[in-house]
Amino acid sequence: MKNKIFSQPIESSPTLRASSAGPGGCAGASLPRSARLPKWLKISAGFNKEYLRVKRVMSENNLHTVCGEAACPNIRECWGEGTATFMILGKFCTRGCRFCDVLTGRPVGLDKDEPRRLAEGVAELGLNQVVITSVTRDDLPDGGAEIFAETLRELRLRDPLVKVEFLIPDLQGNMDAVRVILDSQPDVFAHNVETVERLYRRVRPGAELERSLAILKEGHKFNPRPVVKTGIMVGLGETLDEITELFHQLRDTGTDIVTVGQYLRPSDDHLPVERYYPPEEFEEIAALGKQIGFGHIESGPLVRSSYRAFNQSKQLLANAI
Repeated sequence: MKNKIFSQPIESSPTLRASSAGPGGCAGASLPRSARLPKWLKISAGFNKEYLRVKRVMSENNLHTVCGEAACPNIRECWGEGTATFMILGKFCTRGCRFCDVLTGRPVGLDKDEPRRLAEGVAELGLNQVVITSVTRDDLPDGGAEIFAETLRELRLRDPLVKVEFLIPDLQGNMDAVRVILDSQPDVFAHNVETVERLYRRVRPGAELERSLAILKEGHKFNPRPVVKTGIMVGLGETLDEITELFHQLRDTGTDIVTVGQYLRPSDDHLPVERYYPPEEFEEIAALGKQIGFGHIESGPLVRSSYRAFNQSKQLLANAI
C-alpha cells in the first residue's frame, strides 16, 4: 500500500516591497475580495472519490481540519490525495486574528475523547504521517497542551512509527505547557510567526513576536530535538527589509524550516490584500532564506504551513536518524 501523508496548508502570507515605501506604506492598492485573482493563484483541482472518502471519515469521527475551517485554497488537492491537517481542541478560537477564517467564539468544555477518535480516524485512512494543529484556547490553563500530548500517545499506541508534526498556538507563552508538548516527542515542532513585527498589532492582536520566537527557540534546545518549523504570510504590507530581518531572527532561534505563502483574504471582514506577489518574487524569498541558512524553505503563492508537510521535512528527519 502506498504511504499516505496527512498534511495540509494553513493560513496565508505578506508582501515584498522596497524599504523606501516607509513604515505603514502599502505595496499596492487594497484589492476587494471580488477582484480577479492573478493567473498563478487559479486552482483547477476537482472533487474525486478520495476527497469524498476523507470528508466522510472526518464527519463520522466528528473531527475538524484546518483545511475546511480555515478555508484553505488547497483543500481539493490535499483531500483528493488522501491528506489533510487535523485541527483539535474544537472549532472555536478564543482570538480574532484578522487574517484567519477559523471561527472566533467562546469554547465550551474540553473534549477529552478527541485524541482517541483522531487516532482511529488516522488508522481508518491508513496514514503513517500526520499533521495536527489546533485553535487557540486561551480559556485553558495549559492552552490544550495535554490534549496535544495525549493525541500523540494515542497515535503511537496504534502505530509506534507514525511521524507526527504539531503546529501549535502560542499557549500565551506558557513554557511549561510548551514542554509538555515537546516531551511527547513530535517529529516536527511548528509554530507560525505569520508576519513581521511591525504588523503584529494589526494582524495578530493578542500575539507577540518575541513570545513566538521564544517558543521556536525552546523547540530547538529541547532534547530529544525535533525538526523546528515556522511559517509566514506575504501580502499584508511588509517590506523586503522586514522579511530579511525576520528571517535572521528566526535563524537565531535555530528554526530549520520556513514556509512562505500569499495571504488571501477570506472575506470582506478580514484584512485586505495589499499586494499579490508573483511567483518569481517567491523564488527570490526562497533564495534569501537559503542564503541565511535555513535547512529548507518552501516559498510559493499557494504554500501553506502544512502543505505537503513531510516533503519539506523529509531530508531533515532522515538526517536525524
